[in-house]
Formats: sequence, C-alpha cells, structure tokens
Amino acid sequence: MDNARYLECLAADFARLRSVMPLAPTAAVPTCPGWTVTDLARHVGAVYLHKIAAMREGAEPEQWPPKGLDEEEPIALLDRAYQGLLAEFAARRPEDPAGSWYAPDTSVGFWIRRMAQETVIHRIDAELGTGQRVAPVPADLAVDGIDELLKVFVAYGVAEWGGYFTGILADSPGRGYEVRTEGAVWRLRTGPGVFTVEDGAGGGPADAVVSGPPAAVLRWVWNRQDGNPAPGLTVEGDPDAVAELKRCIVTATQ
Repeated sequence: MDNARYLECLAADFARLRSVMPLAPTAAVPTCPGWTVTDLARHVGAVYLHKIAAMREGAEPEQWPPKGLDEEEPIALLDRAYQGLLAEFAARRPEDPAGSWYAPDTSVGFWIRRMAQETVIHRIDAELGTGQRVAPVPADLAVDGIDELLKVFVAYGVAEWGGYFTGILADSPGRGYEVRTEGAVWRLRTGPGVFTVEDGAGGGPADAVVSGPPAAVLRWVWNRQDGNPAPGLTVEGDPDAVAELKRCIVTATQ
C-alpha cells in the first residue's frame, strides 16, 4: 500500500468510527474490557495527539498525557486530534523523520501506516460497542494490517524486549505456523526467545494454521472477534501451539 491509500483508508475508517460513537457513548466495548465507547473516543484522540507530538518533537514525548487532556469533552478531543493529525501529515513528507519506538522506520510514513491500522481496529471496537454492523475492511488494508502485526509488533517485540515474552517462549519446544489469507502467506517460527516471520508458503509442516478472508484473519490476530469467529476463519492444529501464538500476540499488543 502507498501513503495515499493509507490516508484514504484512515479517512474512511475515522468517518465510520465518528458516526457510530455518539449512538451509545456509555456502552461497554467488549473487545476493550473495562472501556466504554466514551473511553475509546478519548483513547483514539490521545493516540492521535501523541503521534502529532512525535512528529513535531522528533521523539515520542516522555511526559504523557499532557495536563488537562482528561478534562476535554471526548468527542471534541477526538475531532480536534484527528484534524491536527491530518494537518501534520499534510505538512510533512512521508520520508521525513519522526519519533518512533520502531527503530527500523523512524519516519512520518511509519505513522501514516500505523494510524490507518490503529483506526480500522478501533472503528471495529466502536461498532461492536454500539451494536452496529461491522463494516467491511478493504482486503489490501487487512492484509497489510496482518503483516504489520506479525512483523512490527510481535517479531520486533520479541527481538527487542524479549523479557516480556520469557514466560511464553522460554519452554517453547519450537513450533511452526502458517497464517494464510487471499494473496498472502506468512510462516512463523517460535522457540526459546525466538519469534520469526517470513513471507510465502513452504518450509515444512506447520503445528497450527490460521486461514480465512483478510478481514477475518485481521480480526483474529487483533483479538477483535467479540467471542465469535469471524465468518470464514479457520484455526487448525495443536491447541497448545495456537495458545502460544495468541499469548505472543497479546503480549506484543498490550
């Protein structure tokens, strides 16, 4: 996906998120335990403002959130933050530097991608919280989101902050996985202190396979199923292997 496409998806998903949030502001969000829809609105707004600061300051802000942010009306905060995010993206080139926790890509383009993916996941949260139909996720955005989660969050997280995964992977016997969807396959390997991701099929039998339409697999890897498998999703193989993979994902995305 190119940056123009990310921004197109960001705009569409923000519009959907913004349209459903006022329908049930006090409703619980089942995929974000302990949060209401209002809490979700405040979180997304704060995330946008945090990324604006990361671009302006060239580093992620050390003191966060700023004073007074929790006193602002949540929907007003969300609107202000989104408009500010778009203005910041428009004022910079994707290749310009920006503060980022992901050392391989400390550019504005990293945040364009990340905010498009952040927003589609949270608009699903908003839809589930307000009892609305979950709108389709474009296939290209979903495939990219799966790729980002596996490589940027989990594989990079294990490599850089392995201590958080010790309780999951220290006794791993070494397992292989495949995650499959339309037009894409990822091969994963785990072991003590190891989580690797490679593109393409092959490499021997897998202990577990996750497959289905792009949106269904995206919702599975991001734990956005609301207790029900997304249509077309299949999870096969060793239950212990599936549990290990899930625990890695949850730890990497907390």
